[in-house]
Amino acid sequence: MEVLIHRSAEAGGRVVADVVEDVVRRGPTVLGLATGSSPLLAYAELIRRHREEGLSFARVEAFLLDEYVGLPAGHPESYREVIRRELTGHLDIDADRVHAPDGSHPDPPAAAAEYEKSLVGVGVQILGIGTNGHIGFNEPGSSLMSLTRVKTLARQTRDDNARFFGDSIDAVPRHVITQGLGTIARAGHLVLTAAGEHKAAAVAAAVEGPLTASCPASILQWHPHVTVVLDDAAASRLERASFYREIAAQKPAWA
Repeated sequence: MEVLIHRSAEAGGRVVADVVEDVVRRGPTVLGLATGSSPLLAYAELIRRHREEGLSFARVEAFLLDEYVGLPAGHPESYREVIRRELTGHLDIDADRVHAPDGSHPDPPAAAAEYEKSLVGVGVQILGIGTNGHIGFNEPGSSLMSLTRVKTLARQTRDDNARFFGDSIDAVPRHVITQGLGTIARAGHLVLTAAGEHKAAAVAAAVEGPLTASCPASILQWHPHVTVVLDDAAASRLERASFYREIAAQKPAWA
């Protein structure tokens, strides 16, 4: 696991964008996209590079991590709409190549199973982390080998997301379709990004705590290619922060 700590969230966003740009410029690729606040700066930088530097996403296929159950198609807080507003609608990627679970399907478990079958060949998976350590919507207690399925959201997660629903927790859906931890771990490269002191405890548990279902993001410790991109505030509870900085400073050009 490579842990990169930067003084600002903006600098971290540029690093995440660098990872994505590198794989996109190599040729056709499959990206896994997270929604939420964590990757927004990286997405803004990718949009800038597309507009100002000609970075093309025409050969990219994208898959979202999760989707609320019960929101109608086109709902502004459905993650398909969110990712369109925040990223893909500003790029030259065909809308038909951006995939999400069908949260409005009359049979959510069947929709989850269908989505699981479609998730193959993800090269880079972008991840955020919840304040309780979830990635995707894999809440604490999720099986470390879980596949795409329907999950019930923890109250803390619904409370964190209430700001997107008029500050009303009652308006936040209770159920989601989410890629499982085992599904996420199939991607070739996992890139987790976090900023802010409110994420520090979850980051420390994921990076330096035990591998446990109590912190779903700790599954990153079991993956062969992980990059964790943090600002100083999100890294503030890491015991080995100085070591991570030293390693990053001495990274050879070929690595």
